Amino acid sequence: MLLVPTADPIPLVTEKNGAVRISKTRVTLDTVVTAFLEGSSAEEIKDQYPSLQLSDIYCVIGYYLRHQTEVDAYLLVRQQLASEVRQEAERRFNPIGVRDRLLARRNINR
Repeated sequence: MLLVPTADPIPLVTEKNGAVRISKTRVTLDTVVTAFLEGSSAEEIKDQYPSLQLSDIYCVIGYYLRHQTEVDAYLLVRQQLASEVRQEAERRFNPIGVRDRLLARRNINR
């Protein structure tokens, strides 16, 4: 039997909002790459995100390793966007004292 190597497509899709996800899941590229960079193996990532296929995780990690500069730039933009969203939410909804306000509300309703 002759083995014929083929190029499998990278299982990534880009959403309208610019987020890149693993095909047929809601798991983002950010999630898989961050877990990998924090030392998780593909098998550990699979355990954390059962909707992922192990072969897709390996493929995405391989993509990251071949395109590290571009993926790191993408991740930086995503982190900056998340920071801006967080700052806007904190500006609009001050998180200081939230626990006390919620407890006070609960005590009023009793």
